[in-house]
Amino acid sequence: MAAPLYLVVLGKQGAGKGTQCDRLSALYEIPHVSTGDMLRAAVKADSELGREVASVLEAGALVSDDLVVRLVDERFTQADAVGGALLDGFPRNLAQAEALEALLGAGGVSLCVSLEVPLELVAVRLSSRRVCRDCGTIYSERDPSAVSGVCAKCGGVVEQRADDRPEAIRRRLETYERDTAPLLDFYRSRGVLVSVNGDQSPDDVTRDIVAAISERGVA
Repeated sequence: MAAPLYLVVLGKQGAGKGTQCDRLSALYEIPHVSTGDMLRAAVKADSELGREVASVLEAGALVSDDLVVRLVDERFTQADAVGGALLDGFPRNLAQAEALEALLGAGGVSLCVSLEVPLELVAVRLSSRRVCRDCGTIYSERDPSAVSGVCAKCGGVVEQRADDRPEAIRRRLETYERDTAPLLDFYRSRGVLVSVNGDQSPDDVTRDIVAAISERGVA
């Protein structure tokens, strides 16, 4: 039996992580594990852990590293994750990366893919992004669902998130550089980091990621 495939996908907000994770999830038949999706699912499930998450969010506080790690650990126990997972939005900092190593044990992360996209481009992508409030589907500002404000997937409200406005984008990118960019050195030191040009068509980005995975022999 092949070893589980655990892929960490890093990149600035707007780099295209969600799109690539969805494609790779279908290709390698492993779940796309998004921190945002996990938080929403936990709250919706109304489990003990979900109620803990809900209380933090309702208080307007940030979800702690410990709580996020517990959510990830719980997610890994589900049947669809037996063959591995694509991690999007986790880890966000060195503490979370070290906790992930502890969770995975000897095999650790199979590969960390860093999507490299110029700052100017992600700023444009984020400012033109519209998101369904209910299911999280992302649209461009010219998409019919964005124009109508009604999600084609679930019928929910499509809107521009407050953190996709210019000042919020600047703060988010500063946070990324401060907290998440050091993860590149962490995974580089472990020999599992590959950089992929994200300023290409989605098909070309996927092709380059698949080639890197194949070259490393991890899947």
